[in-house]
Amino acid sequence: MKIILMQPPIQDFYDTDVRLQPLGLCFLKAVLAERCPEVKVVVRDFHHGWGRRTIPIPRELGYLKKYYSQPNQSPFSSFHQYYHFGLSFEKIAEEIAKENPDLVGISALFSPYYREVFECAAAIRNKTATQIVIGGGQATCSPQLMLGNANIDFIIRGEGERPLVELVKALRSGGDLGQVPNLGYKKDGDMRLNPVSANYPFAELPAPDLSDLPLDRYSYNHAPLTFIQSSRGCPHRCSFCSVHQVFGRQYRRRGPEKIIAEMQQRYREGFRVFDFEDDNLTLDRREILALCALIRQNFSDRKISLLAMNGISYQSLDQEVLTHMRRAGFARLNLALVSSDQRVLKNINRFQDTDKFHGVIRMATELGFELEVHQIIGLPGEELSSMIRTLVVLAQLPVLIGVSLFYLTPGAPIAASFPEMTAGDIFRSRSTAMAVTSAACGRDDLFTLFTTARIINFLKGLPVDDIQLTDILEENNCGQGRVATGVALLRKLLTEKKLYAAGKNGLKLIPRFRYALFEKIRAEAGFITTQRNKNIHVANGSRQ
Repeated sequence: MKIILMQPPIQDFYDTDVRLQPLGLCFLKAVLAERCPEVKVVVRDFHHGWGRRTIPIPRELGYLKKYYSQPNQSPFSSFHQYYHFGLSFEKIAEEIAKENPDLVGISALFSPYYREVFECAAAIRNKTATQIVIGGGQATCSPQLMLGNANIDFIIRGEGERPLVELVKALRSGGDLGQVPNLGYKKDGDMRLNPVSANYPFAELPAPDLSDLPLDRYSYNHAPLTFIQSSRGCPHRCSFCSVHQVFGRQYRRRGPEKIIAEMQQRYREGFRVFDFEDDNLTLDRREILALCALIRQNFSDRKISLLAMNGISYQSLDQEVLTHMRRAGFARLNLALVSSDQRVLKNINRFQDTDKFHGVIRMATELGFELEVHQIIGLPGEELSSMIRTLVVLAQLPVLIGVSLFYLTPGAPIAASFPEMTAGDIFRSRSTAMAVTSAACGRDDLFTLFTTARIINFLKGLPVDDIQLTDILEENNCGQGRVATGVALLRKLLTEKKLYAAGKNGLKLIPRFRYALFEKIRAEAGFITTQRNKNIHVANGSRQ
């Protein structure tokens, strides 16, 4: 029996250059090799490494054309073109047909890209009679939608290792599909969803098998990057998140010794950057301290970089943990603040102490970490004034601001307070869609807040000492390229009260940007703290 496990392409306004390694598929391959060694498994990534091509903006996102209307080469740019990232559906089907597999597994991690999964399945079914199984977050949270597609034979909900092994065994032996845990299948014209049950113990899973992935396909700062997952499960109950639907709420770890063995294997394979993709890397204080100590013992004489780009909860950080992480090789931290408003956090079941947040920022800055802090803009029930306050808090700290515009996700607890999501709603469940608005925060507000955060980040990156913004704008020597463009556009913004896009054909007005909202943020902030911990005084008047 031959199985192909594939990562499909996506279509959106942008794609990230990192965090694209199909780690989940590589876990599946390793487990199948261990428990079904007679089965040949191949992992194919049809998303990353195949370039992009421009495609029309879908009808459901047509309202965005007035926001993403201009090509913009400035540092404040948002989006413009809509793209297909990855190999074409037709080419994917041709590649699959050449392999002639008995089963194709397609990863459906993210809800807004379910149509790309459907397109892959249709193209593959047009070329071959192979059976198709879908797994991942979207299959878990929208099982009827995914299984209802005529070209999909099976879905797997939740963690996939044990269900896929049991499915393969049933297909090979003609066994009862009704006994395969987590499986969705079709029988006599009906959709059947088997109960979800426990996976194999996470600590006992073998290391992911990356052997089908080219070493140079995934990189960070030009060095080969690999993902590491040391834990699964999230005990938190944030109402906007659906990760518990896949991995559950029980927090489980692979032991530090096992992680070190995997890192040593990856180092021998040529990887030099290790990105820990845990949802809760530092939740277990004892375990993270032990892991950091072992990394120092085993890699102190080797040049590696450690990342945690999936984000770390500041609630689990203290001086000792931060110090050990820094000594182990972590140089950058991505922290999730969400909001600085305790009332808002309580409303979304995120019970974190924002006072502690400021202490963590101070300690991390003193230790030399580069910091990026993430805010969600447009949370249901949050007033615009509260969003502004959080943006101001982050503007005044030596951190980059990571802004995510709220989107409704199938399976998230907060979805219960909205009408049942349609297929169109699921398609729009992406930050770029600006799909969820309210009387308190309209789409123009979302767009302006997002763009203002980019303006603030631009200023945070300037290599200046304590200085007035007006002094920066009056300088004749403002650097070159995007820096010079950014300074020139800021000068026009403050004099004309209009924001422009900079394209090949000159400047074009961005009409949906609300200058009054931008000015309110500037006035409330008073100053912006750069990444070098210097202040740029942005309010009118004297230094503050």
